[in-house]
Amino acid sequence: MAQLWLYVLALAVAFLLPGPDMILLLQTGARQGRGAALATVLGLAVARGCHVALAALGLAALFKAAPWTFEVVRLAGAAYLLWIGIQCLRSSLVPNLDGESGIPRRTAWRAAIQRGLLTNLLNPKALLFCSVLLPQFIDPLRGAVLTQFAWLGVMLVLIGALFDILYALIGASLGRWLARSPSAQRVQQWLFGGVLIGFALRLAVLQQT
Repeated sequence: MAQLWLYVLALAVAFLLPGPDMILLLQTGARQGRGAALATVLGLAVARGCHVALAALGLAALFKAAPWTFEVVRLAGAAYLLWIGIQCLRSSLVPNLDGESGIPRRTAWRAAIQRGLLTNLLNPKALLFCSVLLPQFIDPLRGAVLTQFAWLGVMLVLIGALFDILYALIGASLGRWLARSPSAQRVQQWLFGGVLIGFALRLAVLQQT
């Protein structure tokens, strides 16, 4: 039980640290409203589930054995974050909140799911995090390793989703507040866009350990 609480605490600390996922949720909530932000949560959850499955299959070991595979994912992730950051900087100053844009909600939400999925899925650090953290809390004496891996993975996805929902709601509230001030909207636009570009540049120079 103590190990389980330690695992939950480790996840909470990880999800509280600023990263591309958090910034994407805040930016989406502020610019597109709660619905699109919650759709992004779904995309992130699916991506984390994929990372858990890939970690269980040993993809992290492939990164070690064939470093070029890590480089491909790293550069693709950096390019995608850079693209999102630039799009944020170039977007209209007027927020496209839920029900206020000409884009059908279903289309906007589908695009938000895709952004969440690709942002996390193309981040090799997220896969390495799963590959390093989960095995530390697996005890072969307590049953099937794959079953333990699956339960820990489900907890990771659910706890991550709870934090993501919180960030999505904060972003949506921020968007409603910013709607009253064009200058504040411009500041958040450049702030979120600049931070995403910064994460892209950091990922571009990331070295595999």
